[in-house]
Amino acid sequence: MKLGLGLISTAFSANPHIDLEVVQRAEALGFHSVWAAEAYGCDAVSSAAWLAAHTRKMQVGTAIMQMPARTPAAAAMAAIGLDALSGGRFILGLGSSGPQVAEGWHGIAYDRPLTRTREYVEIVRRILAREAPLTFEGYHYQLPLQGPGATGQGKPLKSVAHTNAQQPIFLASISPGGLRCAAEIADGVLLSFLDPEDTHEIVDRHLEDGFAADGARCVRDQFTVSTFVNAIVSADVDGVIDAMKPTLARQLGGMGSKSKNFYAEFARRMGYDDEVEQIQRLYLSGEKVEAAKVVPAALIDSTNLIGPPDRIRERLAAWKAAEQRGSLDMMLLTTEQPEALELMAEELL
Repeated sequence: MKLGLGLISTAFSANPHIDLEVVQRAEALGFHSVWAAEAYGCDAVSSAAWLAAHTRKMQVGTAIMQMPARTPAAAAMAAIGLDALSGGRFILGLGSSGPQVAEGWHGIAYDRPLTRTREYVEIVRRILAREAPLTFEGYHYQLPLQGPGATGQGKPLKSVAHTNAQQPIFLASISPGGLRCAAEIADGVLLSFLDPEDTHEIVDRHLEDGFAADGARCVRDQFTVSTFVNAIVSADVDGVIDAMKPTLARQLGGMGSKSKNFYAEFARRMGYDDEVEQIQRLYLSGEKVEAAKVVPAALIDSTNLIGPPDRIRERLAAWKAAEQRGSLDMMLLTTEQPEALELMAEELL
């Protein structure tokens, strides 16, 4: 099992900060990668550049760079720079975000997101392949730009910088269509959370459909399935779970609208339909404390590793089994506890 360090705090912290001692400890322990996130605060590219400058061996990824925030060419330019300056250690993690952020923050219509994802990745790959000046005619993107408002002076261009044509691209996906798309066109998928004992109907079969599609980029053993996991060493399991409930309530209740919330839809597919309904109703009416109380402890406990070392070791059996049956390749740990890093490295690396 590969281990990555997921720095989700870079996306949601009021004062973005990266604990370099934790990052460098993870690197010394043999972690595969470290990942920077973004939401509607600090951007992931700045954090990834900082991480690349302060590491030497581990790969640096973005989880995620939001597609509505950048043109495909801007994402490709960031990837070219980060990959070159890090010595080939960059992983380009992309995601469509959701309608609230796309339209409310970036002013980009959340229209046919899977079509946007396919077009976006295709344009980035053409830029990185550097085989010919860039042209593209799609639903979302036309290059060079034509039509109303265009000067008509745009011309196909090819990157002046030499590129990594094999730049790995991961997609953040948890919907059935998004999972199929990731397996078809990407090198890996970034899941938000996962119950390692319940993967087939939720994730595996949708990825299998993508691998089976005509022209799919990868077969299963060339593709990386990864998920974020809180790893927290503590004797107070119930206390840690209670402390995590407000964050999950925000994901299930507030990160999206009543009609379009990918996290809520994912939890519903995991069997928490009634709880999600209550959480959304309470959260969207402003009753955030009450919404947090409804978050099932079982959902948090089954998708994370919480407790004393012996409890974590015991529960790791399910994660190892998921790896053995081909459902999971990498855990992205969201923790700043050195003891959690060391425990996980001892058990998995």
